[in-house]
Amino acid sequence: MPMKGSGTATSWEVTNRWDRGASWFAYPHEEMVRASHVLATEAGVFVVDPIDADGIDDLFAEYGEVAGTVLLLDRHKRDTDTVANRHDVPVYVPEWMSGVESDLDAPVERIHRQLPGTDYGVHELRNNPFWQEAALYGDEDDTLVVPESVGTASFFLADSERLGVHPMLRLLPPKKLTRLDPDRLLVGHGHGIMEDATEALAYAVRGSRSRTPSLYAKTVKSLLFG
Repeated sequence: MPMKGSGTATSWEVTNRWDRGASWFAYPHEEMVRASHVLATEAGVFVVDPIDADGIDDLFAEYGEVAGTVLLLDRHKRDTDTVANRHDVPVYVPEWMSGVESDLDAPVERIHRQLPGTDYGVHELRNNPFWQEAALYGDEDDTLVVPESVGTASFFLADSERLGVHPMLRLLPPKKLTRLDPDRLLVGHGHGIMEDATEALAYAVRGSRSRTPSLYAKTVKSLLFG
């Protein structure tokens, strides 16, 4: 699986297009299906958890001038600093997230409750020594961005789920997310949920524990039989 440091992706795929943004897969055929996002705001374009790719700046330019990159998960450093430096902008990091700034080779700006100059609020999902994660919620069009707690890649999904809770969080699902009412949900792994996102989110969280055995059984079967 290509990771940071293995070279820039050359064959990327755009997904989740809507009026105020899009997502892309730098490596469309990898099993983790890592997704990155472009968010267009009045303050400019914010690039969330980016994995760099040849020509990806053309996608950014469709929505405006890049104002910054955003890191929402402590282990999703990806290419946030590379993209930030190329556009001479800072990396925005939640103010409570620790242990990441020293690993970023770019200027860092700490954000509190709001991505500066935008309608995107910053919501703390998890903050412990093992997992630090934030979500973004755009009030203007009810867009929710969640980097890791939920996803649509195959290894997240059990039974009839369109959206699933991360395998490591199935027994302690992110109930905070059900306080939100998104029209669309962009995730860090897989295609976004562009219709009926609130329903998919509620279903994923509500049945997370009960569907855990079937997800784990599917995972074991995949490991044993490919």
